[in-house]
Amino acid sequence: MEKFIVEGGARLQGEVEISGAKNAAVAIIPAVILADEPCVIENIPSISDVSILFKILSEMGAKIRPINGSSVEIDATQNISPTVPYELARNMRASYYFLGALLGKYNKAEVSMPGGCDFGVRPIDQHIKGFESLGATVSVDHGMIDARTDCLMGGHIYFDVVSVGATINVMLAAVKAKGLTILENVAKEPHIVDLANFLNSMGADIRGAGTDVIKIHGVDFLRGTTYSIIPDQIEAGTYMVAAAATCGDVLIKNVIPKHLESISAKLIKAGVSVVEFDDSIRISRKGTLEKISLKTMPHPGFPTDMQPQMTTLLTVASGTSIVTEGVWDNRFKYVDELRRMGANIQVDGKVAVIEGVASLTAAPVKATDLRAGAAMLIAALMAHGTTEIEEIHHIERGYENIIEKLRELGANIKKVEVPDAIIEKAI
Repeated sequence: MEKFIVEGGARLQGEVEISGAKNAAVAIIPAVILADEPCVIENIPSISDVSILFKILSEMGAKIRPINGSSVEIDATQNISPTVPYELARNMRASYYFLGALLGKYNKAEVSMPGGCDFGVRPIDQHIKGFESLGATVSVDHGMIDARTDCLMGGHIYFDVVSVGATINVMLAAVKAKGLTILENVAKEPHIVDLANFLNSMGADIRGAGTDVIKIHGVDFLRGTTYSIIPDQIEAGTYMVAAAATCGDVLIKNVIPKHLESISAKLIKAGVSVVEFDDSIRISRKGTLEKISLKTMPHPGFPTDMQPQMTTLLTVASGTSIVTEGVWDNRFKYVDELRRMGANIQVDGKVAVIEGVASLTAAPVKATDLRAGAAMLIAALMAHGTTEIEEIHHIERGYENIIEKLRELGANIKKVEVPDAIIEKAI
């Protein structure tokens, strides 16, 4: 087993380069199946979720050729299996994007129910509603989702709730459907716009991505393309909070500041200095953190994927802060880990009440999911003493070279291997 060892108290300062967006990459990579020619994808983050997607594509019959550390050519034009390997897909939520891509290209798809981070039920009813509105028959049996049709036809779909996953999946299925598809009450996140731009670069006809209504005119052929993924909004936000948490001064490069506006606004309200440039943002803090209230919302609201990091920052803010989770049912599981470090947090359903304390104290903790793991890293950087973080595979799912990047900013952090025998003896 591997874990992170963090000596707290170091002030983060310097520059950090943000990688390609995880949430865009995990949608765009399955979307390559729709292409009728090979594609080159650039600015791909080197994270475990992406590695799993490449393994899935390879086992399905695609040819993957690395070009450099962040660019890959994918040829998914021949002999692609419509069934996604169960063992690879079952632990990863984004594997369900293969449903829309396979259904759109081959009129049939079989994928396991979504896995990934465990912070609430992941219903796929809106995905199914969308597929069925396009003429597909969908069944779920023994944990496998089976979707098939003789021919996808454009349709008018109103999503009952705003769902990023359903918006992406139905977009993928509709790109080659006959006629016009209209999607209403869709998600508007930056990675949805990025996916639409990628598909349009291949010859798709998608309009309205980033608004409440997306219109898709189906096409018969999608050419190959070379496309660069947008910078990762959540990775950038995580380093923004880490800089603020350590009274640091960090220039975060390769970002789209507009994508970070909701995060910047809350940091400024908490007393943090935020200076925007064309493609970078500088975060610094000298004074006391002030209490704030925030509620996570679909884009352009405060992102749920930044909630654990911001909650961690507020554990040392003066006064009482209120954090409301407006997206997921069970995203405060990590709070018990923060309490081990001396945080004063009470959770009632989707609301956390945070009484600021003077400081956090090092303790053994674990990453309960991807973003909670990032929060544990921030807590460890803030804390007095040496913190050990277990279950770090969650963190490595979504953050490229996080140890190296934090070290370059001055953090005292390392990854160590702990023999299983020692763990068993401790138990």
